[in-house]
Amino acid sequence: MKKEENTPRKIKKPWPTKAAMEQVYEMKLWGNNKTDFYSGIGSHNPEIINPYINALTSFLTSFKTPLTVCDLGCGDFNVGKKLVKYTEKYIATDIVTDLITHNKKLFPEENLEFQCLDIAVDDLPSGDCAILRQVLQHLSNTEVQHVVNKLSTYKYVILTEHIPQGNFTPNKEIISGQGIRLKKQSGLNLLAPPFNFKVKEEKQLVSIILNDSKGMIVTTLYTVF
Repeated sequence: MKKEENTPRKIKKPWPTKAAMEQVYEMKLWGNNKTDFYSGIGSHNPEIINPYINALTSFLTSFKTPLTVCDLGCGDFNVGKKLVKYTEKYIATDIVTDLITHNKKLFPEENLEFQCLDIAVDDLPSGDCAILRQVLQHLSNTEVQHVVNKLSTYKYVILTEHIPQGNFTPNKEIISGQGIRLKKQSGLNLLAPPFNFKVKEEKQLVSIILNDSKGMIVTTLYTVF
């Protein structure tokens, strides 16, 4: 029997992505900032994060009944901490165990839950809205496909990706880790092959052109069903 195009090859344990991301924090590859865990300038530069937080706040507060939000790849939680109060429940996940332990101690909110998950392999938490902020850009196409296959359980998916300006060839393959597709003049487009993510509606929430000419950071809201 012929396999479907979107059936990714199986990911074997132990997963190299977990070790790679642990190394990023251990060796402070995204910067030091005098903290044990630092998710880089993209999670701390006000010019990048403030427009994002404003857009997400506007979206989350537009509902009469607050949403349950699943933050799939929460990092050091410098951004997510600004959104928790606008949700019914906020479930924040990351692949790095020590980072999740650190976040649990630092952010003891009543409606906030932290889970250590490999989102490409593990079952995702249930919720109304999934947030993936500059997470998939670090994953191989196989791992991205594993995640995409599970996103249809959410009504909304909010995706942020660092992509080149102008036209580019999407979804070039990379090895999971610190780097992203920008080095190959590429970026993720979940609606394009090989992922072909099916959505009801697509809306761009934020687009930030970086001053260093290293592309742009785009946040897109997908209504899935």
